[in-house]
Amino acid sequence: MAADQDQEQRRRLLDVASRFPLPAGCRFSYGTAGFRADGATMAPAICRAGILAALRSVKLAGATVGIVITASHNPIGDNGAKIADPDGGMMDQHWEPFADALANAPDPDALLQLVLQFAKDEGIPLGSHYTAQVLLGRDTRPTGEYLLDAALQGINAIVGAHAIDMGILTTPQLHWMVRSKNKGVKASESAYFKQLINSFRHMLELVPKDKSGDELANKLIVDGANGIGGVKLEQIKAELSGLDIIVRNSGKEGEGILNHMCGADFVQKERVTPHGFSPEDVGVRCASLDGDADRLVYFRVSSASDNKVDLVDGDKILSLFALFIREQLDIINNDGSKVNKLLPAKLGIVQTAYANGASTQFLKDLGLEVVFTPTGVKYLHKKALEYDIGVYFEANGHGTVVFSENFISQLESLSKELSSQADNGSAQYHAVMRLMAASQLINQAVGDALSGLLFVEAILQYRGWSFQNWCELYSDLPSRQLKVKVIDRSSIVTTDAETKVSQPSSLQELIDKETVNYSHGRCFVRPSGTEDVVRVYAEASTQVEADSLAKSVAQHVERLLG
Repeated sequence: MAADQDQEQRRRLLDVASRFPLPAGCRFSYGTAGFRADGATMAPAICRAGILAALRSVKLAGATVGIVITASHNPIGDNGAKIADPDGGMMDQHWEPFADALANAPDPDALLQLVLQFAKDEGIPLGSHYTAQVLLGRDTRPTGEYLLDAALQGINAIVGAHAIDMGILTTPQLHWMVRSKNKGVKASESAYFKQLINSFRHMLELVPKDKSGDELANKLIVDGANGIGGVKLEQIKAELSGLDIIVRNSGKEGEGILNHMCGADFVQKERVTPHGFSPEDVGVRCASLDGDADRLVYFRVSSASDNKVDLVDGDKILSLFALFIREQLDIINNDGSKVNKLLPAKLGIVQTAYANGASTQFLKDLGLEVVFTPTGVKYLHKKALEYDIGVYFEANGHGTVVFSENFISQLESLSKELSSQADNGSAQYHAVMRLMAASQLINQAVGDALSGLLFVEAILQYRGWSFQNWCELYSDLPSRQLKVKVIDRSSIVTTDAETKVSQPSSLQELIDKETVNYSHGRCFVRPSGTEDVVRVYAEASTQVEADSLAKSVAQHVERLLG
């Protein structure tokens, strides 16, 4: 770095750190959710996230990265920031310790030295010819605009960095835009909407003519969590032919509070109707988004007499996607020969230990490869990338499908080949076109409630399925989750994707002895990532047994570690 550039870089970092001193008593941590805390305290962390994103772009030779300012399904008073890497996925985990250190640098001098040392260690050419570029988006939270300014100031503290404010967006839109920008395609909101609408329309055009659902097949009521997802769905619903969407908790003034008594997280955990729904909705297919629209669950109001719901969570959404993709591959390769497959593809299903055991068994019974990772989307997504087609979901409704570049290339070649052979009316050709449309419809960068919702609706129409048909894929095993307060959560060490305890060694033996007493019994414990508690998850063939198993194991944890 030239002497004058070096001085300018130092001056900018010291200046911005002085403008955003750390609040007393606050400590920030960058995890799967990025930075997240009370919105009123977040400006210093968001400013430093701006510095972090700009450095990331410089490190990657000027590739575009992104920051979305959101606290997802958290209450309206919270806020935070997530950083998107050039592929649209989450920031490389290797940078997370630096993110923590940067966010908690106690004074301007400490921050400056930290940045200079990290740049040296990582070979980041500060003041080089590269122009860093960071796309910014935010959700509808009242602190969003104020924190956007903090992020902009952080980005501008790196010499050569350039920020582009993309406006109020869902989290998945921002991730999609970052991915698109780096692929050299149009990265605007209008381009995102156009891709969703056109690929959804294409999938409906490929629905066999003999398919017809129940009388409510085209009606869908969506709980928008009073967040950005409801706002965006209102913008495009008129263009989604073949689907009658009614948006509740849409984010309109006075309709409700963001994520309060509504949203995917509320519905999935409480299993009751969100605010704004009534007994008049009995029997209608409903969906719920979370506040920043990266989670999706479906539900149905069970009866007019109470507010309970029949829930379809991320596990069953994953199962629907896997079933559809597997069927299309089977159609393409069903030429009577097991040797010469037209489209050899490795399809992998990725779950965490929290996936309901019934869903895992259903997928394995289909002959699918099911693998497990530790809890956290960053682990699931990374594993899914190892397959030609990787499908992952958490029970909370966050997940997606990723298609390898090589597989997409094979699909395109096969579509041309079948078309030139005058086979464009064949079942194989239609299956190829469905997979191509699916790869355009689903957001491959990150879980996306809007694209996921449209993919679900297209598959239900393709199969001619009602909500009830979907529910009957399998029956969830009853489960129970408990939290046990402990002195030090790090005293528990897990292995095998968090399904087994390696330390303390006696605990796994105790869990195994308890589990063997229950039909379909399964139990694991894992330390929380954010608080000094140990989480206990148990399954069994009845709710009473699941409760009993969870309670017994929780008592062992409390005795050993409490």
